[in-house]
Amino acid sequence: MPNLSPFAALPGPMGGPAGLTRRAKAAIIVQFLLNEDADVPLSSLPDDLQAELTQQLGRMRYVDRETLNQVIEEFADELESVGMSFPGDMAGALSALDGRISHRTAARLRKEAGVRQTGDPWERINKLDEERLEALVVGESIEIAAVMMSKIDTAKAAKVIARLPGDRARRISYAISMTAGVSPEAVDRIGLSLAAQLDAEPPKAFEKKPDERVGAILNYAASAKRDELLEGLEETDREFAERVRKAIFTFANIPERLKKSDVPKITRDVPTDVLATAIASASSEAEMAAVEFMLENMSKRMSGSLREEAAGMSVSAKKGEAAMNQVISAIRDLVAAGEVELKDPDADDED
Repeated sequence: MPNLSPFAALPGPMGGPAGLTRRAKAAIIVQFLLNEDADVPLSSLPDDLQAELTQQLGRMRYVDRETLNQVIEEFADELESVGMSFPGDMAGALSALDGRISHRTAARLRKEAGVRQTGDPWERINKLDEERLEALVVGESIEIAAVMMSKIDTAKAAKVIARLPGDRARRISYAISMTAGVSPEAVDRIGLSLAAQLDAEPPKAFEKKPDERVGAILNYAASAKRDELLEGLEETDREFAERVRKAIFTFANIPERLKKSDVPKITRDVPTDVLATAIASASSEAEMAAVEFMLENMSKRMSGSLREEAAGMSVSAKKGEAAMNQVISAIRDLVAAGEVELKDPDADDED
């Protein structure tokens, strides 16, 4: 949408065609664009300007062609004379710098200026993981939770509902049927209130949870050391140790975490000699199962070639573990790139 600020920002009269005010000229430009079926996203304007522009359109009747041409020409001249435009307020500046300044600085400036997070708050809420959404749902009333479940993606809402105690899940599900009369304004206010809660949370030094960080470290530890540390964790905190086990993703976990259809992507990104080394070094029952899983879900030609190459190899434990870690690293890189999505180890779904 063209920037209407040259005409819309100032309400006073302006010289030119028939002594029209800037508001009237802005209305003429908007009506002209609408008549030409142009996309005019007026929602990007501040609320007060949207209201004033709508009222101005309602007051006007018609203009002659000469006036129309003069207004368009004047508008084009003003736009061409603008060398650079700025956001104009703190909210716009923070939006423009989103992702370029630290989250901590942005949150502090937003709080000091009393500026709320711009954009649709529900888009931000929908990006939260199931665990964080569950915490929001538990802390809100049944009615608010029903609105939340109605606004986020259906698949994600189903996962959140599944995490809740049975009675609360049933009450929220029933409350969803009562949301037909909720106004858009109320839904927006609820979204803003929930987003404000997120803004009020103190910044965290680590993005990942403790169990995920420990799991990531143990991913690359020698298997003997990993088992030793997990046994120690179980003695200290069995619940935390179980969460760490779920966060760990090693070569032996490939069959339960990787989809069959994603195996060819691994063979594309991992050198053949590394794959053969990892296959040849497999010794435990779980590692052998991972080898068979991968060989069965790649092309027969590559599978046969890898079997043949691995059969003639003698691999040390250290070299074999390094090869397996390289395979896991490639899988994690694909996950980070969005090309592969690991399965939930507790899920029963099949690829």
